[in-house]
Amino acid sequence: MKIVVLDGYTLNPGDLNWDGFQQFGDVAVHDRTDFTPDSVIAAIGDADVIFTNKTPLTKVVLEKVPSVKYIGVLATGYNVVDTAAAKELGIKVTNIPTYGTAAVAQYTFALLLELCHHVGAHADAVKNGEWTKCPDFCFWNYPLVELAGKNMGIIGFGRIGQATAKIAQAFGLNILAVANHQNPALESDTCKYVTLVELLAQSDIISLHCPLLESTQGIINKNNIAKMKDGVLIVNTSRGPLVVEQDLCDALNSGKVGGAALDVVSSEPISATNPLLQAKNCIITPHIAWAPIDSRSRLMNIAVDNLAAFVNGSPVNVVNK
Repeated sequence: MKIVVLDGYTLNPGDLNWDGFQQFGDVAVHDRTDFTPDSVIAAIGDADVIFTNKTPLTKVVLEKVPSVKYIGVLATGYNVVDTAAAKELGIKVTNIPTYGTAAVAQYTFALLLELCHHVGAHADAVKNGEWTKCPDFCFWNYPLVELAGKNMGIIGFGRIGQATAKIAQAFGLNILAVANHQNPALESDTCKYVTLVELLAQSDIISLHCPLLESTQGIINKNNIAKMKDGVLIVNTSRGPLVVEQDLCDALNSGKVGGAALDVVSSEPISATNPLLQAKNCIITPHIAWAPIDSRSRLMNIAVDNLAAFVNGSPVNVVNK
């Protein structure tokens, strides 16, 4: 069996290994593959198995690589693969659904706490001498926000949304959740399901944890922002296109939105023309919520298990049944 990893560097920049795949055959790992169809086809060659993270596998590509029988997506989202075309061609496609729950929930709060306290900016100010020159025993350059007693709206209440809610409740936040599939057992004095309209109107903080669907694309837009509280804080660790970036930029610069922290944007790597680069009180990080070595190691192990299940004739985590 020939196995090709099309873009292995982000998962494994050198602190993990690909040994788990070698039990199944010859493994060729490309750090990166150019996204043009001809380059992807050339990288795949006569492989039986492909692993991809962000390298697109379109119908045009899949029709030109008849040896491929299995595609493993090294991520939860699998929109980079034309799953319908893969199904027509008899190719199983799997994803990694649960590896990063704890990491992403933790990172959500790293972003939120930075919005509340601007720890990095204040630490830099101290190193730049502002505290040394200060006539008082303390100073702050940004409003400081206490979380206890405030409402946190969570759009998307699956595994990551629920893990985020548990952390939020420990901080004394009340949870307002929007979900397509509700589990009444999760409701309590500090957690309840609401409509999107209610969430927008009542939340002091809004955190996005929903998948990118036709119904959720651009859910943070000027019309919905207008329904939010003045000074609301917005955190996005889910998918960039959930946000209409110009609308969020305008709301940040006007002060309607008090701050935003985003680990994802509409086009990645971020474009130099992305309006959010010019927005006030906007923290942007380079899509790293998923990336602690603990979660990447878990992802690698699940990918190996997915391939083993396929080889044994009982595939799991199949997304194109």
